[in-house]
Amino acid sequence: MQFQKVTHVLFDLDGLLLDSEILYTESFTRVCAKYGKEFTWELKSTLLGFQGHECAEKITKTLNLPITKEEFMNECSKINEVLFPTVQLMPGAEKLVKHLHKHGVPIALATSSGKESVELKMQNHKEILGLFHHLTMGQSDPEVTKGKPDPIIFQVCASKFPEKPVPEKCLVFEDAVNGIKAAKAANMQVVVVPDPRVDPEQLKDATLVLKSLEEFQPELFGLPPYSS
Repeated sequence: MQFQKVTHVLFDLDGLLLDSEILYTESFTRVCAKYGKEFTWELKSTLLGFQGHECAEKITKTLNLPITKEEFMNECSKINEVLFPTVQLMPGAEKLVKHLHKHGVPIALATSSGKESVELKMQNHKEILGLFHHLTMGQSDPEVTKGKPDPIIFQVCASKFPEKPVPEKCLVFEDAVNGIKAAKAANMQVVVVPDPRVDPEQLKDATLVLKSLEEFQPELFGLPPYSS
């Protein structure tokens, strides 16, 4: 199978490079439980790719929590300060990022998270963070006015490369359905490594679906292959 050749690569962070979705689930579950409510996969699956305030708004409304979205975010933040520094990289993440960087492929991060959250999560992975040409952080970037599935985060991220690549030359890596929608709306190819619980029907718009980043073959997209 051959796909369109690309020159630039954009990475999502949570659930794709970092095994952080389990940590978000943990903090959301704890705060909801405090008010006698259950944070389910059905609800979580609708939030993937959202910015923090969008998640908080949907959770507090859907579960009818007796707190504001700001209070919900504050309670989660306290838990996350402890959890986030423990986060591990996903299988194949380090290998792929280092490989592309070594071969001079321009790479960037396009995450819905804000600056503080990224710094907390990446404090033990600074070497990887330093390989990206730039970081576009939805929550902290005034140009990113909406969360995914809106395409703006990928459009803003691509525009920050000095070469200003056209969307067709950009490859997005994602884990979430909202991320697939955002990449497609931005007119970019998208490789998705989804949570195994996601309904395959929801992944049909992805260019390529993988079980792990370890399965990715860069040469399919005209990128330098791994040395055997």
